[in-house]
Order: sequence, then C-alpha cells, then structure tokens
Amino acid sequence: MILQTMLLKTINSKFITKATLLVCFISFGFINAQEIIEDEKPVVEKVKDSVTNKTRIKADGVAAVVGDFILLESDLDREIEQFKAQGADLGDLTRCELFGSLLESKLYAHQAIQDSILVNELQIQSRVDQQFQGILGQLNGDMDKMLEYYKKDSEKALRDEMYEINKNNYLAQEMQAKITGDIEVTPEEVRTFFNDIPKDERPTFGTELKLAQIVVIPEVTEEAKQAVIDKLKGFKTDIEENGSSFTTKVLFYTEDSASKPTGGKYTLNRKQPRMVKEFREVAFSMQEGEISEPFATDFGYHIILLEKIRGQEYDVRHILLRPELTQDAIKKANDKIKEVREKIVDRTLTFAEAAREFSDEEETKYEGGQLTNPTTQDFNFELTRMEPELYSQIQDLKDGEISEVLQDEDRINRIKFKILTVTDRIDDHEADFAKDYLKIKNLALQDKQIKAVEKWQKETISETYIKINGEYRDCDFQSNWLKK
Repeated sequence: MILQTMLLKTINSKFITKATLLVCFISFGFINAQEIIEDEKPVVEKVKDSVTNKTRIKADGVAAVVGDFILLESDLDREIEQFKAQGADLGDLTRCELFGSLLESKLYAHQAIQDSILVNELQIQSRVDQQFQGILGQLNGDMDKMLEYYKKDSEKALRDEMYEINKNNYLAQEMQAKITGDIEVTPEEVRTFFNDIPKDERPTFGTELKLAQIVVIPEVTEEAKQAVIDKLKGFKTDIEENGSSFTTKVLFYTEDSASKPTGGKYTLNRKQPRMVKEFREVAFSMQEGEISEPFATDFGYHIILLEKIRGQEYDVRHILLRPELTQDAIKKANDKIKEVREKIVDRTLTFAEAAREFSDEEETKYEGGQLTNPTTQDFNFELTRMEPELYSQIQDLKDGEISEVLQDEDRINRIKFKILTVTDRIDDHEADFAKDYLKIKNLALQDKQIKAVEKWQKETISETYIKINGEYRDCDFQSNWLKK
C-alpha cells in the first residue's frame, strides 16, 4: 500500500508505522530467515528503545520466533546499519517499532508458505545475480571489500543469504497482495467514509497546480543512425569471427549504465513483460548463442546475445549505443521552441494549440501539453509534494505565464528543450467531496485495506506459533505479538 500525502488523522495513528515500515523493510536488507535451530541466549545488557544506541553488548541469540522463521538479536542492528549506509532517515522510530515491522514481514512470509504461494526459483536467482553484480560494481569489483562489508566468509555464503532474503521478501509481498489485492470501494462507501469524518478532523489538501509543457527534441541525422548501426555490426562480426568477448565490449562501449555492472545482462520472462516491445520481440525470436542484428528502440540501437533459454525465461546480454547529436540539430531545436514561445506570448496561438502542433512529446501533446501526475493519475500536482526539479522550474511562474526555454534530459533523450506554464491553481482547502473525490476515494480504499490487514493479522497471529524473547517482551506493540 502506498500512503497518500494527506492521510486522515484517524488513519495516521494506527497505520503510518505499519505501512511505511513494512514497505521500507521489504527491501534489499540483510535479515536472516532460517529454520528454527536454537532457543534464546541470555542477554548481557538491556537495549534502550532507540535506533541510535551503539553501546549494546550481547550474545547473538534468538530475539523472536514467528512460525518457521527466527529473528536473531543481531538482525535488527544489521538492518539499521544497512539503512544508515543507504542514507535513510529513521527519524523518531524506536527499536520496538522497527522490530514490530520485522515481525510483520516474517508473519507474511510464514503464512505465504502455509498458503502454498509458489516462488519462481529462477526468477529469485536472477534477481540475486543482478543485485550481487550491481553492488560489486559499486565497489569497483572488490570482492574482499564486499564480503567484509556484509561480514561473510565467502561469496557463496553471501549469495545464499541474499537468496533467502529475496525469496522471503517475495513471499511477503505476494501475501500482502493476496490480502488487499481484490479490495475495492464503491461510491457509496466513499461517501459514507467521508461523512463519518468529524468536520473538524477533515484533512486539508495543500495548494495544487495544473501544469502543461511543450517539448522539442533535436533530430538525429540518418548519418548518425547509420554510424551506430555500422559500429554494432562491427562488434557482432568481431565476436562471431574473431572470438572477442561480448561482455568486454559491453563494459567498454554500452550506454546502458543500469546493466553495465552486470555485463549488459537481463533476464526476460515471456509471461512477465520487461523491456520495451521491440527488445522483447527480438530476444524471443532468437536461438541460444545467437547475436542479433542491430535494431532500434526509443532508447537507441542494440545488439543482443541470447545466452540461455530456461523455459519461459531468457538470459540475454545487450549493447546499447545512441546516435550522436550534431550541434546544428541542437541549435535548430532550440530555435524552434523559442519561435513557439514567441507565438504563444504574442497570442498567435494558445499554449494548448501550440502543444498539439509543435510538441514532440507524444504523452502530453494531444492533451494540450497537460502533464499527468504519475502518483494520482490526474492533472493535479500538490505543490509541497512536487519533484524538486519540476518545482524549481515553475516556482516563480504566475498563472498563465510562460517559462523561459529550459534545457532538460530524460532516459531516452540526452537533450531536449521545453517551456512550461501553470494552467490552473487550487489553493489549500478543506477536503470537499465533489472537488476532491479521487483523493477521498484513495483514503477510503486505504482505510478498508488497513482494516482488512488488521483483521488478517489478528486472526493469523492467534493461529501462529510466536515467541518474543528478552527485552522485546517489554515493547508496546500495536499488534498482539505477545498474545496477552
């Protein structure tokens, strides 16, 4: 579940810890999930309820047992250090709150096994391979440093633990989806939810803007396209005829920074679409060991090596090259958008008309340049929740004013030019059922999901073997982990 910006007071107190932490901890951290192997060992020193305490000295015994899983004393410390290393801000969260979230994740995973939720072993292993290579790449290939950081004696030990983490996180996510996936709210339920909120507790929604933009992208010349096609054909010939290494060429030449640390490797599944359509069609038409001819996607030009077919899964490596942009093409694009801006300022065209006629951004041009909020799927952007880069571009704009020409980039385009305008502004206001229906509907859905999760937790905790040891028995858990 995703928390919306304005959670009701009635929701905040009982849900923000659970939902936020649950999402947070179902991530790539090193929490051991093992079969029950030992009982608790004595605690040498009591833990203060603070995530910042660093003076603890204790034996590494069993802190809790949840069904078939155990949590060791060291697990929570290790997870906290992992988050700190990633720059996460744990704020005022206590050890008890963090520990409670770990208990939840283990309960989900345990019940997923009881419900026979299946795990795609090959998919999990592929995930581990990508994570392992990604981390190793960040450490410049220094395996010893990686093992030292994660306190493991061997690569196998680290990979085994990463596998267990990924598998149990997958189980927990699937169990959550099973609980809440089919929950919906009717218009009448939304109305009832809103009417049940005391008037003095109704949320206030912050200032919202509707934004539009026009984008002009420099054209790539046919000569530049042919140059990268020829270069990729040269790579293919060198590998097939001279025995050169595909992976080595990836490391030297690919422009796909995401896959470079893994040697350009991706695992595709016929039943789970990943990558753009053109990429999948080429990969799924190949034989093992084959290298494709160069082909185009929105991202540039590729060649693919199909390494292995495992049922529905295809292990591929690819090299991505993007055609060079000439200075002349960049200048033409810049001049074009300046002319478009002048037409709008001179009132020769409206912003919406100019967007439909001149914008190169397919996603927005037919809506008159109107931007869609990816979170809410409507046209409203809450000012305080706007992406910093977008906010910096529109913060000084008055309604109807046109920005200066801005140079930008995205995953597909290294350079693009754009102009922006504010088409509407809704000042901060108390929730209004008609005006804010979509937001209220989301809150009503969250409330219904919360209640379903709470009911599921209460029932499942009562039916599951759970044992909390040592200092954690003094925690004031929100759920009945102590079965009082």
